[in-house]
Amino acid sequence: MTARKKESSGLLLYRAHGTRCEVLLAHPGGPFFARKDLGSWTIPKGEPEPGEENLACAVREFEEETGVRPVAERYLDLGSVKQAGGKIVRAWAFEMDWPGGDPRSNTFRLEWPPRSGRMQEFPEIDRLELFEIAQARAKMNPAQVVFLDRLLEHLAAAR
Repeated sequence: MTARKKESSGLLLYRAHGTRCEVLLAHPGGPFFARKDLGSWTIPKGEPEPGEENLACAVREFEEETGVRPVAERYLDLGSVKQAGGKIVRAWAFEMDWPGGDPRSNTFRLEWPPRSGRMQEFPEIDRLELFEIAQARAKMNPAQVVFLDRLLEHLAAAR
């Protein structure tokens, strides 16, 4: 039996104002990311349910992790990337004003501290923030930065 490849689908919310563009990124929750900032932020994303289409998964995960229903005239396919751990991430961009607010994400259970026998619950996402593109490049998981390049190429072509 072959192992199923890990895959996630997510949405990159952006808002463009003239030459300025901002994107919404999520900071992973839990003890492993508590003190990490640069290179650890991500697009809101998650794994598809069996039989679920990738875009439908991305929309569902965005709402689950942010508490905000994505409203878009269209979703721009940004393709996929392979992260260092082997996970494939598919992304779509959409334009929407961000209403703000704290994440309302699902939680996960983890033995913490390690080998303590004590299970704790942590949020999948502990922060959401809008960043201008230059700052987003430094904050994002390095493999996902290409999504910013693809978004900017699309926006430049649309002008």
